[in-house]
Amino acid sequence: MQRYFVKESAKDEYFTITGDDQRHISKVMRMAPGNFIICVDSKGNSAECEIAEITDEKITAKIVKWIEGSPELPVQVTIVSGLPKGDKLELVIQKGTELGAYEFIPFISARSIVKWDAKKADKKLDRWNKICKEAAEQSHRTILPAVTAPVQLQELIKLAESYDQKLIAFEESAKEGEASMLSQTLQQLKRGQSLLIVFGPEGGLTEQEVTALQEQGFITCGLGPRILRTETAPLYALAAVSYHFELMG
Repeated sequence: MQRYFVKESAKDEYFTITGDDQRHISKVMRMAPGNFIICVDSKGNSAECEIAEITDEKITAKIVKWIEGSPELPVQVTIVSGLPKGDKLELVIQKGTELGAYEFIPFISARSIVKWDAKKADKKLDRWNKICKEAAEQSHRTILPAVTAPVQLQELIKLAESYDQKLIAFEESAKEGEASMLSQTLQQLKRGQSLLIVFGPEGGLTEQEVTALQEQGFITCGLGPRILRTETAPLYALAAVSYHFELMG
């Protein structure tokens, strides 16, 4: 059953769907009144709905039943990715959404080869958020992760103040065989709390960046004995969080 995120809450037991989703339902999926979809509101509540009316401007869907339970990770994980080359960040956003990430913050690191073009910023952000939305719908999320505009180091430090736990996935820690800090952090993290993890670009983080983050309470950690690519490391971390909180019982 197709799933759609609806910006407004239901009114009189009906959801109203407009914009791209209206076009997707009517033109791409070629649905008709009587077909069923799942609508997710801005608070993360999902409901099975029957399409009641389709017009050129909107689709009206009647709530049949609310769906109990949540597929969301019990902790909020924010992924900070040093801006990588090509479409690697798109992969992180897509697969990271499937794995349960709560938010994505691109980071303009000293070693980021890609330079952020402010003139193309809106178009790029729209694409990232579209990828995120499609992945959230596909993976039956009830929360639509946010993708922010890229930040500089000082902006990142300021944003990080509100998080319960803060980690840096650091290549040098992996090389030195550090294998406990990720596990220790997850054991300390309680359900409902937040975790922010910083990942460097292809060239890694500089010592100056790591030191600046450590001075603000960040802890460096390894992600196993192998050196992971910049697009692989966030997915490893999310899988570890899922295993710890959802599979270990």
